[in-house]
Amino acid sequence: MRRSAWFLDLRPLRDSQHFRDLWIGSAASQLGGQVATVAVLAQVWDLTGSPVGTGAIGLATGLPMVLFGLVGGTLADAVDRRALVRATTAGQLVTAAGLCAQALTGSRNVPLLFALVSLGAACSALGAPARRTFPVRLLPADQVAAGLALTNVSFQAAMLAGPAMAGLIIARWDVSAVYAAQAVAVGVSALVAIRLPSVRPEGVEVSGGGRRSGHDGCGWAERLRRQLPKRGGRGAILRRPTLWGSMATDLSATLLAMPIALFPLVNEARFGGDPQNLGLFLSAVAAGGITAGLLSGAVTRRRRGGLVQLTAAGAWGLALAGFGLAEQLGTALACLALAGAADTVSVITRGALVQLETADAYRGRVSSVEHVIGVAGPELGNFRGGLLASATSASFALVTGGLSAALAIAAVAATNSPLRTYRTPQTATKPTESRGGDATPAATIERTGRNQWRQVDPVRRHAITLTAPLVPNLEASLNLSDSPSSREGVCSDADGRRGIT
Repeated sequence: MRRSAWFLDLRPLRDSQHFRDLWIGSAASQLGGQVATVAVLAQVWDLTGSPVGTGAIGLATGLPMVLFGLVGGTLADAVDRRALVRATTAGQLVTAAGLCAQALTGSRNVPLLFALVSLGAACSALGAPARRTFPVRLLPADQVAAGLALTNVSFQAAMLAGPAMAGLIIARWDVSAVYAAQAVAVGVSALVAIRLPSVRPEGVEVSGGGRRSGHDGCGWAERLRRQLPKRGGRGAILRRPTLWGSMATDLSATLLAMPIALFPLVNEARFGGDPQNLGLFLSAVAAGGITAGLLSGAVTRRRRGGLVQLTAAGAWGLALAGFGLAEQLGTALACLALAGAADTVSVITRGALVQLETADAYRGRVSSVEHVIGVAGPELGNFRGGLLASATSASFALVTGGLSAALAIAAVAATNSPLRTYRTPQTATKPTESRGGDATPAATIERTGRNQWRQVDPVRRHAITLTAPLVPNLEASLNLSDSPSSREGVCSDADGRRGIT
């Protein structure tokens, strides 16, 4: 492999203007969210002076993120995803303006502040599943992981720069200026969302832009059925071993080995309780993540995505067990940096695998489950670690949690051959745009024998057998075992001919 291939793969930004727009909008929104987090924390502490008040921020954001994330997944499989992203981004912009207004007026209404925070979290969660489905529709299959790596790097950068930026703004002005900065960032995201292409869920007729008119010969009941998301979206996770295995791997890593809640205990017990160490712990994780993102080319260009995720998730658990045993500060920081790097690799490969392995008609709901696991898993893992440490010690909780996570991931690898042997499909051409600005992915062509190939549509998951002497007369067949989305209904069109809906 060439040395340049080890670095962050920039092909998605070079080759796809629409992905560039998506990436810029996501980066701006992430930066706005990070600066707002600090402003809300500072304002709530100023108004209440109570750790209960600052702790309630997690409740005000966590519940809407989980509940509306699931709703957003269903919506993403029923409506034009671009419209959903635009609407939810506009809602976030209104919320940011409301936060700025209440700060400027000197309001001391804590319930109002929490209501605005919850509204912003709800809007973000509603649009999150739809946003997750864009890269796989805008990029060739072999660039999806690279696109997710770019998104992850921007998120890690926002986590580092956002809080520092917010602190400087508060010191120079006040929290209202931070909320104004958030509004500007979300405004950039809203403007960029206007440029995104229409991304309609496959197999569902979207009002005002569907592929068929309302007079195609089908009755009203059939037309109504087409406008609803296909049944069994979240059940597709259990039907596909690659999906449930990938999500079980991530849940094992976060639920059993999340270390953040134990940082104060480790610092107090081993490193004298110096508050600077807490910042170093968090910075080490972020630094490892950014480094892995910048060197992600070696990972995103590999086709064994399932094996890479399993290995990285196992390394996360072992690194955190090492952190629990570390006696020297340098060793502890090195273990945390390794854990951050492993987490980034695991997140990138999992995200690409989930999107590529899910039929487009189900991507919104499957993405919502992935979103909920990403939100709830770390919080539950921190709670588990704190509970166990209170009964034993921080070191015991870290070591047993890290080793338990590694063993659970090894069990998934041993019992889930489809995930362990999964290979990212290769595409020879990049996605095209159909009339009306729709994002249409390219097909994958795989050789299956002498003078014979198989063409797989990555959206509908149709398998078409191509035989060299008979290429003009293709025989199309539906691969029902690959995805429930291929169970298409049939009705007559206006000319009496039969077509696949």
